Amino acid sequence: MENEIDLKILIALHRVVNAVDSKTVKLVKAYGLSLGQFAVLEALYHKGEMTVGQVQKKILSSTGTMPVIIKNLEKRQFISHKEDENDKRKRLLYITDKGRDIISKVFPKNKEIIIEYFKNMEIDEKKEFLRLMKSLNYKD
Repeated sequence: MENEIDLKILIALHRVVNAVDSKTVKLVKAYGLSLGQFAVLEALYHKGEMTVGQVQKKILSSTGTMPVIIKNLEKRQFISHKEDENDKRKRLLYITDKGRDIISKVFPKNKEIIIEYFKNMEIDEKKEFLRLMKSLNYKD
């Protein structure tokens, strides 16, 4: 029976993530973005310049989708790139003023969606939940 609780925990986590993602998809679509585009913009907005690989790792995206996401964001002038001074084979992605403008509108609304899902938990419960999730040894 102990194994069943593990499965129930994973299912519950997936349901919460799917519910949040569903609302996020509706939100970002209203701004003409895909979920992947939003994730890239959000990563660059909060973390600064990154290589394609770093962004991909940060947003947990597959290799195949990144070129399309990046191409579409560059076409809309939300992001741009430059050569990495330390390694000319790599290019650094960065958010443009136009990209910063849209993400600064969308991100706070998405943050509200996330906060809404955790509103019934006390701060101590949230801290304990986070501690327990980190104890699973997932790689950040």
